[in-house]
Order: sequence, then C-alpha cells, then structure tokens
Amino acid sequence: MRILGIDPGYGLIGFSIIEKTRADNQVIDYGVIETPKDMIFFERLKVIYDSMNKLIDKYNPNEMAIEKLYFNKNITTGIPVAEARGVILLSAVNRGLPVYEYTPQQIKMALTGVGKAEKSQVQFMVKTLLHLTKVPRPDDAADAVAVALCHSQTNQAMLGMRF
Repeated sequence: MRILGIDPGYGLIGFSIIEKTRADNQVIDYGVIETPKDMIFFERLKVIYDSMNKLIDKYNPNEMAIEKLYFNKNITTGIPVAEARGVILLSAVNRGLPVYEYTPQQIKMALTGVGKAEKSQVQFMVKTLLHLTKVPRPDDAADAVAVALCHSQTNQAMLGMRF
C-alpha cells in the first residue's frame, strides 16, 4: 500500500510517500511544496492544489494521511493554514483518494509511544523506523513522513477519522 503523508501549511507543505509492505515501510519520496511569500494568497492556494494533483498523479497513492490542525493561541495563522488544508483535501477527494486525519498527539503516540513526545524524539523514530541515515529535511517533510508512518502503524478504524 502506498501512503501519501501531508503536513499542512500554506508557505511550506510537507509531503511524503511511503510504501507499506507486510514486513516494513519504505520511503519513496519526501519534500515540500513551497509557495512564494510575495504571491497573492489565493494564487498560493492554486499552487498548492496543482502541486497536490501532480503528486497524486505521479505516485498514485492508495490513501492519504494528513495532520489535523491544532490551534493554540495564534488563530490568525491558523485560518490560512485551514484554507490551504481544504485545498489539499479537495485535491485528494477529487481524485478518489481515501483521507485519514491524525492529531499531533496521535502521531507522537504512534511513533514514540508518548503523546507528548518532543519533535526530536519523533524525528529520531522516523529515521530509525525507515532505516534512514539522516532525518528528512526540512522539518515539514519529516513531519509529513511521521504522519504517513502513523497511518501505516495504527488501527485506522480506531484512531484515524476518514473523510
């Protein structure tokens, strides 16, 4: 099974593609979709949408896992991220891709066994579980790999919410 993992954003969107087999998980690709800061926001959404379509068409994933948004105190940043996330979800749904979402705590729990793990602990487990020589960079890409691994390792019916 091929899983597309997404760490949503609007300036940088982390993505990963992992292949889940009976024995292991293998990373196929990871990186970021970047939108220019000087571009009008609505045009940035189009860049995200078009880039997501290209990723889905190129790798033909079976499922998509995306991090659920968590608003702490900065709702101002959260609104554009939510809008970008909507564009990401639209791309997946338009291509018939099943989508599952996970909270940051669920992702941390799946990878480290601790729901309040530090980012460095999650990154260490990403590197270890995929037998990588280094942690994926930038952080947004590493987060997207973690989302895909979470989906690969958890009981989707219990922990993930499917759209």
